[in-house]
Amino acid sequence: MNSKSINSIQNKYFDEVRRKRTYSTIFFMIFFLLMISGFIVADDRNAGGFWDGLDKIFDFPAEVVNEAVEKVSGLPALLVKFMPSLIETINIALVSTLVGALLGGILSLAATRGFAQWPHLIPVWRRILDVMRAMPEIVIALILIFVLGGGPIPAMIAISFHTVGALGKLFSEVNENASIKPVDGLASVGANWWQKMMLGVVPQVAPNYLSYGLLRFEINIRASAILGFVGAGGIGYDLKNSMSWGKGRYDEAAAIFILLFLTIVIVDQISSYFRNRLTYGNAEEVTI
Repeated sequence: MNSKSINSIQNKYFDEVRRKRTYSTIFFMIFFLLMISGFIVADDRNAGGFWDGLDKIFDFPAEVVNEAVEKVSGLPALLVKFMPSLIETINIALVSTLVGALLGGILSLAATRGFAQWPHLIPVWRRILDVMRAMPEIVIALILIFVLGGGPIPAMIAISFHTVGALGKLFSEVNENASIKPVDGLASVGANWWQKMMLGVVPQVAPNYLSYGLLRFEINIRASAILGFVGAGGIGYDLKNSMSWGKGRYDEAAAIFILLFLTIVIVDQISSYFRNRLTYGNAEEVTI
């Protein structure tokens, strides 16, 4: 290769780098301008300006903390009182995660190149997962509450729907890294598609499935608490009522915040422990 060819390749490479940098700069400027314009429009439509209320941002938390401190002797009883609602929230998250992981796993296998039973339907399954992942849980929950009424069932369906899309996408990426040799071996002895998937693919990807499932369970606990604000049951509904009541029941809001905080921290630590065990294998290598 002569020097002219080398110089030509270098010039093309540098031109491509400059072009990418230019496009990145333009996109960043457009994003920045849209963000600023959106903030200005939202600030104009607010009942009070953002900057006018900035100094009052800590007023409500201060009222909650002050009332909780004044009634600190009653906090243990309130923690016990709201424990059933917390258990309901955890149950919503757990059932939603299990249903979402099961359906997401099936759809992910159907949407993975090399493993799909009907390869021509792979784009269809992937678009279905995209749609399910793009729909926010709160929008689905609001529609279901209007149809089914308030309660935990709309929350379970809404969170499960979104979980299928999220885990299905993650699972399909894990499936693509699995070896196809066990599948070919099972096919050579006459195994059907389900047998090839259950015996040849799932054992390879099960640790990753479980790791993503545990991570999603943490997310779903927070999602189920948030959906309680729109009438989907659980501890979020109690939090909405205590905050809506105003002064006099802020101690209840404080107790609910404490329960949510402790639950999320405990679940996060347990989930991290098992996810690290799946990653590193030995308990001695795991730090919490």
